[in-house]
Amino acid sequence: MGGEFVLSKPRNGIKCRRFDRCNTMRQTETELFSEETRERRRGRRRRINGSFFLDMIIFFRPCFSNFLFLSLFILSSSSSSSVLSTETENLSPRNQTLRPLEELNKLKAINQHLRKINKPSVKTIHSSDGDIIDCVLSHQQPAFDHPRLRGQKPLDPPERPSGHNTRGLRPKSFQLWRMEGETCPEGTVPIRRTKQEDILRANSVSAFGKKLRHFRRDTSSNGHEHAVGYVSGEKYFGAKASINVWAPQVQNQYEFSLSQIWIISGSFGNDLNTIEAGWQVSPELYGDNYPRFFTYWTNDAYQATGCYNLLCSGFVQTNSQIAIGAAISPSSSFKGGQFDITLLIWKDPKHGNWWLEFGSGILVGYWPSFLFTHLREHASMVQYGGEVVNSSPFGAHTSTQMGSGHFADEGFTKASYFRNIQVVDWDNNLVPSPNLRVLADHPNCYDIQGGSNKAWGSYFYYGGPGKNPKCP
Repeated sequence: MGGEFVLSKPRNGIKCRRFDRCNTMRQTETELFSEETRERRRGRRRRINGSFFLDMIIFFRPCFSNFLFLSLFILSSSSSSSVLSTETENLSPRNQTLRPLEELNKLKAINQHLRKINKPSVKTIHSSDGDIIDCVLSHQQPAFDHPRLRGQKPLDPPERPSGHNTRGLRPKSFQLWRMEGETCPEGTVPIRRTKQEDILRANSVSAFGKKLRHFRRDTSSNGHEHAVGYVSGEKYFGAKASINVWAPQVQNQYEFSLSQIWIISGSFGNDLNTIEAGWQVSPELYGDNYPRFFTYWTNDAYQATGCYNLLCSGFVQTNSQIAIGAAISPSSSFKGGQFDITLLIWKDPKHGNWWLEFGSGILVGYWPSFLFTHLREHASMVQYGGEVVNSSPFGAHTSTQMGSGHFADEGFTKASYFRNIQVVDWDNNLVPSPNLRVLADHPNCYDIQGGSNKAWGSYFYYGGPGKNPKCP
């Protein structure tokens, strides 16, 4: 038809005898024909247009598939990361939800870090408190990732300081993971396994397992508050004390409460060297409120070096019975039974490494001397006591407790204590701490009182409740 208009003859061979009748018939047939033509044209256009879009879909199908896959992937990532967003929003101090790609990158970094610090184990122990303890071959522990230690093995025990007695607590009776008789085989070290949720509680992967920089004794800087006994002015080669263990209440997961020994050298600037050991309650680091045995070290005032426990290459563990970072049990009770742990840190006169002993002659391990600058020689200060983080929640002082949560003047069975406080001198002798002085940053919140007697030697009581009517 080609779109050309043609007037057809009347149907059934009927001739038009009258003009008006014939004209009416022609007009009717013309209208019918025109309608049929329009319908056919519309159908043709539909077929053409349909074919065109079909061809376009076929032509662009690969791109469309990729686009569809990308859309589904983004939707899936958004859905799966919503849980992480909620979790990190609750856990992050900034309450900041990351975008999906950033969340995926963060999880990737976390898993990579977990593979680095969680070493293959020859035995795995599940503790009643939820910890997983991996028995790792001693030469495969994280310390031997350090370039200076790679390919080596732990050193043999050094000479103990003279005057050191062997009376004390057996390690099997103070950590929960050993309560059911579980042990790690000889030649292995027990390491608390780090989980993904442990790192998610930290501000970042790089901040996990580290203290925030804060160290200064003459000011209350950055919310860290102390009640300590200390000695200074001489050369010190170690320290020893029995530390009363409690389970203080910590107000939120971004705060902690600890009691420890500090071995210190250098200024309180960027060159500060410290070795630390004691017990702590840290919901952010461990995810609970158990008091836990811990170690720490730094050689640059907590800036880039050092970490808690075995969370970086540094401290070399030599003991198969004690897990650093594991929960301590039992702990002391108010007006009830008292429980303390004895710790000794000293510098090996022969090799210069700093060793840690727990209780009755049980060597835990050592910090290699090359980790440090000033502490390669000796310490210039030793401190003993408590520390808390005060994040000033809701604009008020924290209610996080130090020690037992009671002030020093309440005394035995109520306040926390350090007793038999000693130092190691230049000739590797344990001697009473000379001129032990005491200091509390905020005595209305946490205080300290010292003393001396024949049974306890040099000692002090310390601690407090934090927020109270006298604590601003």
